[in-house]
Amino acid sequence: MTMARLPKTAILVAAGSALALGACSRDAPEELPPAPIGSNDNGMNDGMNDGGIVPGSRADFVQQAGTDTVYFETDSHDLDPESRAILDAQARWLVANPGVRVTIEGHCDERGTREYNLALGERRANSAKNYLAARGVDASRMTVISYGKERPVALGSDPASWAQNRRAVTVVPL
Repeated sequence: MTMARLPKTAILVAAGSALALGACSRDAPEELPPAPIGSNDNGMNDGMNDGGIVPGSRADFVQQAGTDTVYFETDSHDLDPESRAILDAQARWLVANPGVRVTIEGHCDERGTREYNLALGERRANSAKNYLAARGVDASRMTVISYGKERPVALGSDPASWAQNRRAVTVVPL
């Protein structure tokens, strides 16, 4: 290094250090700005606020409908009476909350090929969607997606686990 460059470098380093230390010396604001609407401390809206469940939220949906999930028999997309009762409760909530769009996910157990399970998952999701539409929910508010066997909730390879994975889930966004 030449002597001519050393003083400039030293000045720049000293100035940068002073700026960095100056930025750290600020006092924290006395009052933080409010969190964005529909968020909690971690930035995710779980449907809760200080007064309880927020109307129109995912938590409100699950509370009012009882569950977001209906189950199916092996190799079937037919809705049984229990599933229809659940979807009736979901339809009531969706009709009462017309601004909410949902995604209906179709799922399968681990048995069968990937292609077969994707098709069956889509039939399951469409079965739930069609039932909700028949109960007055605008079909344009519902999106269908099949995950086949790719997103199991139970990881076992037994009849109890398979039964939990054969499902359609109505997902209200955060």
